[in-house]
Amino acid sequence: MSAGDLAIDVQQLNKHFGDKHVVKDLSLSVRRGEIYGFLGPNGSGKTTSIRMLCGLLTPDSGSGTCLGHDVIRDTAAIKREVGYMTQRFSLWEDLNLRENLDFIARMYGMRERRRAVDEALENLGLAARQKQLAGALSGGWKQRLALAACMLHKPRLLLLDEPTAGVDPKARRDFWQAIHELAADGISVLVSTHYMDEAERCHRLAYIAYGNLLASGTAASIIEQQKLSTWSVSGADLAALAQQLQGMPGVAQITPFGNTLHVTGRDEQALAASVARLAENSAQRWERIQPGLEDVFIALMEGTAQS
Repeated sequence: MSAGDLAIDVQQLNKHFGDKHVVKDLSLSVRRGEIYGFLGPNGSGKTTSIRMLCGLLTPDSGSGTCLGHDVIRDTAAIKREVGYMTQRFSLWEDLNLRENLDFIARMYGMRERRRAVDEALENLGLAARQKQLAGALSGGWKQRLALAACMLHKPRLLLLDEPTAGVDPKARRDFWQAIHELAADGISVLVSTHYMDEAERCHRLAYIAYGNLLASGTAASIIEQQKLSTWSVSGADLAALAQQLQGMPGVAQITPFGNTLHVTGRDEQALAASVARLAENSAQRWERIQPGLEDVFIALMEGTAQS
């Protein structure tokens, strides 16, 4: 793949805040028109990484490009071509939707502001609400307005930092529909999320924990890379069973999933032997299943210490 096919191409980025090493040797590539998911626990370095990519923070070391611009020397050029949506709603709640977008267009010094605002309102389904105060919007509509603000200057790359946190499931689904439509138009998207169903909507993923990139690829390839063995067990007394499973050979993690437990480990034979011993005289139902992304990401956290 040539450099021209990549919206983001960075190598060995590092960032410290005092003695804290927040991002450690981050290397990442995002293709043009791709939705790239960025996952990890709170405090893992996702937001710091995103801010380095869009020119808001300067890396301590490392190199690379964003939209063909050097991430260290060409930050002003990057900002002109990137839309960045923060975790918190940061528009003016005492202005209506049109006034918010018009104010932002003025800050960009955009020509034909009215047409740009009209297009943003129409494209994100906000035209019928344009006279409504932003502060009166629900969480889902606020996020849609924030996305419209990001799109005003026609960016080629969107950096979305947990855009659907606290948003109801329908609003999340509608938001992701809009993201896929933008990607289909050739816009690249890097999005951080905590939701596994959203991760599965991305073309490729990266998982970062405490500044370290632990895995990257498609959802299917990441699951395959981890070589996990997972069993699902249902029936009575699952809490007691979970206690019994603790420390058994091959058992690395025990995770409740509704009315079942997922029992996962990397040593397939040892785990199968432990399951066989417990299932032999048990009324509970055991079933070998394919691990999901959540199983994988819990497993990735095992042995990863915060420093």
